[in-house]
Amino acid sequence: MAASQPGRSSVPLARVAAEAGVSVPTVSKVLNARPDVAATTRERVAAVLRRHGYEIRPRTAKRTGLVDVRIVDLEGPWSEAVVRGAVAEARRRGLDVVLSVELDPDDCGAWVRHALARGTDGLVSVVAVPDAEARATLAEAGVPLVVVDPRRLPPEDVLSVGAANYQGALEATAHLLAQGHRRVATITGVPEQDNAIARLAGYRAAMIRAGVPVDDDLVCLSTYGVPAGYEGVQRLLALDEPPTAIFACSDDTALGALRALREAGLSVPRDVSLVGFDDLPVAAWTDPPLTTVRQPLVEMGASAVELVHRARTASGHTLRTELATSLVVRESTAPPRS
Repeated sequence: MAASQPGRSSVPLARVAAEAGVSVPTVSKVLNARPDVAATTRERVAAVLRRHGYEIRPRTAKRTGLVDVRIVDLEGPWSEAVVRGAVAEARRRGLDVVLSVELDPDDCGAWVRHALARGTDGLVSVVAVPDAEARATLAEAGVPLVVVDPRRLPPEDVLSVGAANYQGALEATAHLLAQGHRRVATITGVPEQDNAIARLAGYRAAMIRAGVPVDDDLVCLSTYGVPAGYEGVQRLLALDEPPTAIFACSDDTALGALRALREAGLSVPRDVSLVGFDDLPVAAWTDPPLTTVRQPLVEMGASAVELVHRARTASGHTLRTELATSLVVRESTAPPRS
């Protein structure tokens, strides 16, 4: 069937796709100047399209100098760090950030519609992935979207920035194992959340590599946050053989765990070692200072804005950007008591 696209040609898009070695949807994206195609692929497909008489639609979205950032919770230091990075990178590129704080973690439709009606150079959604209808509207307008630390694994064509959650969890657990702990517990997030899945997988991998069986009683599936850490420790201490070390999959969770351990008359790290994840500013000021996995939160926000810029200018980008974590060893971990 002949294409009904701008610069109409008698050559079907399927033939163009076969010659370029890509899918028909990718050819359509290039033809309509959508941003979610790698630069090298775009150039190859564009050359085949032109050879067959197609004219690629110019982008219609005008530069506004604005980048929209959507976040669910601005009160916590995690969110504040991501926003700070986004603002700094936007300023470096001569852009202004329009910040929206939304109560619903997943409903991005109104935010997308409002940004497009006003005009925007790109959207950065922290955690939430807009639904298919909202993404299609953005693609049609030629406005790029980047998701930071997506709650769920995003579709393949969605640009995203995250941290190396699996590697960070593996290193945190391996640190406890290297100190001699064998009863190592973890308090992690809900299994439907992508970063929680990765952190639990990293914990399990470290245990398996060390030849230590994973005791399911030591795995607390919960949510991130102080109450989860507090309640998780209460459950763990009720076991016939409690853990000597705990990997809490967020610093907030570690704070709740620390309080529960103290209320139980236990000392950290003399009785139980404790590791967090995030390296929030409070981690260095707990008593004792918390060993934790540092997430590059500021860099994640900055990288998201940089991806918006690259996608809009077709200057080359990767669909998935994963930034490295690092283990910060402080005083909340020690070898188990003999």
